Amino acid sequence: MSHDGRATQSDKRRLRREFLAVRNRLTADDVRETAVALARRALELPEVAHARTVAAYVSVGTEPGTLALLDALRARGARVLLPVLLPDDDLDWGEYGGEGSLARVRHGGRMELREPSGPRLGPDAVTGADVVLLPGLAVDGRGLRLGRGGGSYDRVLARLERAGARPALVVLLYDAEVVARVPEEAHDQPVDAVVTPSGVRRFRRGGRA
Repeated sequence: MSHDGRATQSDKRRLRREFLAVRNRLTADDVRETAVALARRALELPEVAHARTVAAYVSVGTEPGTLALLDALRARGARVLLPVLLPDDDLDWGEYGGEGSLARVRHGGRMELREPSGPRLGPDAVTGADVVLLPGLAVDGRGLRLGRGGGSYDRVLARLERAGARPALVVLLYDAEVVARVPEEAHDQPVDAVVTPSGVRRFRRGGRA
């Protein structure tokens, strides 16, 4: 595969469409069942189970469900931070206080998101997290993540790097979304682990095949 930037972006767009088409065929029951399994598997990771602060997100539509995990983390006494999308696609953060603390927010013509309704903590709040849960559509054998293409989490990862912060980076996916290889760009960073309903796979941070 060419590493030309335009070719890579085209490859990523095609793959995003393919993975989203599969997700769109899932039922509400499928999503609920996998959310419970994902929460159980994620808590098998010591980094997640013992984290004091976790930067997470609220799943939407047929994304792998996160609410069961958010509630389990809160029940264990962890502080859970959730993103607030800013007009420039960067992320601010707020604290999760249970499902009742979420507000539905529509950003222009894009999808409706559920965001924390409490005080804003600033974009740099993520640098204090022990674990950052990243949304994605796929991850490959090197730990490279295929995101949705909005760039918000590229900014988060760059912010962590500038701050010298080294939280565990974890992606939550369906089993079929762990693939051999995804298109790679120079700024892409490998994650530490992927959690699926059937288990956990770890990667060597910084290692590429």
